[in-house]
Amino acid sequence: METASLILAAGQGKRMKNPDLPKVLTPLDGKPLIHYVLDTVNKMQSKRNVVVVGHQKEKLVAYLAENFPEVKTCVQSEQLGTGHAVAQAETLFEDYTGDVLILAGDVPLITAETLTNFYNKHIENDSDLSVLTTTVDDATGYGRIIRDEDGKFYEIIEHKDATDEQRKIKEINSGIYLVKSRLLFLSLKYVSNANEQNEYYLTDIIGILKSNGAIVNAFDIADFDELQGVNCLEDLRRAETSLHKMRHE
Repeated sequence: METASLILAAGQGKRMKNPDLPKVLTPLDGKPLIHYVLDTVNKMQSKRNVVVVGHQKEKLVAYLAENFPEVKTCVQSEQLGTGHAVAQAETLFEDYTGDVLILAGDVPLITAETLTNFYNKHIENDSDLSVLTTTVDDATGYGRIIRDEDGKFYEIIEHKDATDEQRKIKEINSGIYLVKSRLLFLSLKYVSNANEQNEYYLTDIIGILKSNGAIVNAFDIADFDELQGVNCLEDLRRAETSLHKMRHE
């Protein structure tokens, strides 16, 4: 499988109530959140794994060095958005021309089976960029997947920017992407921070690539339980329940 992984793990996670710990080192059933994510991408035989570190980076780098010594790291010193985070890894992919799997380090329940299915869809459809999606009953807070009248993926609209009609859409962005490496870092150079948050959004590369004739797709093939990030203590408790359920299925 010709893919590499880029894991976003620079966040502080203020709602986790532990400012001295990078959010992705929060323990879930005895292991840090990021441990699960790296175990999963390793099952996919990822060619290389890169982790973007930031808050309390020394602790995360030390943990990775001890438990996943093959992992490379890069630093996002300022929290300027997901697009900015990915851009920090460019030099670590200079000699790589395959696909890059981008995901967050706080999504511990994603399975290798789902990611492999996602990769296969990406290859079968000759995609330059693919978005993993899911459908939920309550999509409040999530980016909506906008499709044209033929059902083809058009764009992602964030909840706060969506119209009342768009907010009725139940297909949501998981925040997991596959992108051809060369196109990824080229398109990031055209992403602007001219938005309310003054951040560089990774999702902006979708429109940039589409306007240049790239093939972009969105595949609704994931279970919502797998995709939920751990952003607060309530999320952590929910993840523990889901993890035990998955282990006994």
